[in-house]
Order: sequence, then C-alpha cells, then structure tokens
Amino acid sequence: MKSTLKICDMITSKDVTRIKNAISTNEGVIACGIHKAKKEAEIVYDNNFISIEEIIESIENEGYMVI
Repeated sequence: MKSTLKICDMITSKDVTRIKNAISTNEGVIACGIHKAKKEAEIVYDNNFISIEEIIESIENEGYMVI
C-alpha cells in the first residue's frame, strides 16, 4: 500500500529526521519519503504487517499532529 499523510507541525530538518525514524522503525514499512515544504510523508508499507493507523500513531507518539 502507499499513503500520503499531512503532518502539520513539521518545520525543521530535525522534525524530518524524527518523523522518518518514527515511521521506519515499524515492521512492514518498505519506504518513506518526507517532504518538508509540503509537510507530507509518503509511505509505502505492507498492510499484512502494519496498518496506516499504527503508522499515524507512531508519528503522533513523537508529538506531531497528522491530518
């Protein structure tokens, strides 16, 4: 599956690194790309291992808001 998430409070390159780490540590995530200017994360994942809700939760656990 491929999903694009809007992340409201992603401002600095440190935010990008924290979000990328939060996403990539989940089992089942194949790839992720972070676009700071668009405030988006594109994620490719295997939905047999992880759901998009679990990915969103891992980002929100780092203190970011996903819409």
